[in-house]
This record gives sequence, structure tokens and C-alpha cells, in this order.
Amino acid sequence: MFKKLACSTLIGVALTAVTAVQAQTAFPAKAIRIVVPFAAGGTSDILARTIGQKLTESWGQPVVVENRAGANGNVGADHVAKSAPDGYTLLLSDVGALAINPSVYPNIPYDVVKDFSPVGMVSYSPHAFGVHPSVPVNTVKELIDYAKANPGKLNFAISGTGGAPHLAGIAFAQRTGINWAYIPYKGGSQAVADVASGQANVIMNGMLATYPTMKSGRIRALAISSAQRVGSAPEVPTIAETLPGFETGSYQGLLAPAGTPRDVVGKLNAEVAKILATPEMREKLAVLGTEVRTAQPEALGTFIAAEKTRWAQVIKESGIKFD
Repeated sequence: MFKKLACSTLIGVALTAVTAVQAQTAFPAKAIRIVVPFAAGGTSDILARTIGQKLTESWGQPVVVENRAGANGNVGADHVAKSAPDGYTLLLSDVGALAINPSVYPNIPYDVVKDFSPVGMVSYSPHAFGVHPSVPVNTVKELIDYAKANPGKLNFAISGTGGAPHLAGIAFAQRTGINWAYIPYKGGSQAVADVASGQANVIMNGMLATYPTMKSGRIRALAISSAQRVGSAPEVPTIAETLPGFETGSYQGLLAPAGTPRDVVGKLNAEVAKILATPEMREKLAVLGTEVRTAQPEALGTFIAAEKTRWAQVIKESGIKFD
């Protein structure tokens, strides 16, 4: 009898182990939700939908993109941080915004370092710097001269208070000694739309979400914020050609709630990297001025921690106050 019980127990344990392994290797077994903490149409949204479609094709499971905008990404990020750590709820966001937010919002409801399991870096997109065609300038130097001659006349559209584009605008203004008012929106797409319609004057926003409107002529491109000119727009100078060393941009990353199984994170990282490595994806993003940049989960975690420290110091030294 004891032998039979022992045998039955061993079989049960073996079956349980097999079931557990099958459950792990079965990921994904249902729909995946990618939360974008900004309005539709922005850089993070475009990337989430592009990558999501490819994940659906690869795995045969639906990938739903959900926009949860608010508080410069805090609403969506907090939602994912508090979601089940099973790999089925992900966050695709501007890493700069996540790293800056702790220094901008004193009561941020999540810890950007402790409450997420980094999945991997996705891309780098420099900021596209431009003006509505009614602003009588064609170069960065002309803009600086015009702004100095007309203090307070220009307004600067930003995707959200305290975000990377906002701090890029502040850094530009501090560097050049000019003054303009900032108009916050719920996302980059709304900021782009208002500059294109003439409701706002100046914008420095992720190139992926902004350059198509510049190509159409509705926003006049003045410069790109990368260190070197980009291949998709070689005729557009860099800001650094006028202000040496000036460089900003949007780093996009994919994250899961803290505690997500390492094998699930690894599978997500590998599949997204595989998708981004295809010539189709690289060419598609390059045309929009975005450079594919992938990294292992640990590298993204290190990058976020370093960016958090960096921006905290920048904000402290600048004396910037956010309402």
C-alpha cells in the first residue's frame, strides 16, 4: 500500500511539474495588453501599435494597445505597476518621462526602479525642432534672434509638464537666454496638431510623431536634436550645429510589473528584439527618424536608474519649479 501511495505521489508531483513547465512555455496563452501612458498618435503609441501587430503575427495572440494618458505618463505607469506580474500587461513609454517624473511629482504613486521589471529598450528618437510657418524664421539662429527681439511673444507646445520635450525646451531657453511660455497638452500628437494649425508657435517633440507633419509643410523644420544629422532627413541641420553639444531625445522602453517571471521577460525581450531587427522594421522606423535600439532587461534597468539620477540633478541645479 505504501509503495502504491508513494508511486501515486511521485506521479502527481511529476504531472504537476510538467504542467508548470507547460504553463511557462505556453506564454502567451491569451491576449497581451500594452499600455501607453500618453494620448494616441504620439511616439510611444506609434511604436506600441507597430510592435503589437508584429507580436500578434508571431504568436497568434491579440495584442491590444490601451492609451491611459494623464500626469505626464504617471496614470498609465501606475496602472501597470499595480497589475498582475504575469507578462500580459506591459508598459511602453518614454523612458525619459519615467526617469524625470520622480523629480517633478513629489507624490508619485510608484517607484520607477522598484515597481517594474524592465523588458528591453526599443528605440531612440531625437526631438524634431520646428515652428508654425507664420513664425518668420528659417533657422535656429533666426529663431533665437527673433525670440530675443520679441520676449514673451512665442509659445512652446509640450506633450506634458515636466516631460523630456519640456525639459529640452527649458534647456534650449536657458542656453540661449530667451523666454517663451509653455503650453502643456495630454500628448505629443495634440501638441503637434496645435502647432500645425497655428494655435501654438514652437515645438520640440519626438521625431517619430512630429516629422511626418514637418514633411507635409504644416510645421517648418528648423533642426534635429541628435548629435549628428539623421539619414531620413539629411537636409535638416542639428541644433548642435548652432549650439555645440546640445543633444536631447526620446528613449522608448518596454516594461512589465515587478515580479514578472524571468522566463516571460526573456521571451518578450527576445521576440521584440527579433521584430526590431528585421529590415522592414528598421527601414520603417528610419524613414520616420527613429533609430532601433535594443538592450537586455538588465541594461534597461541600469539606464533608467542612471537617467533618474541625472535628471534629478539637472532639475535641482536649474531651480525649475513645477505646479
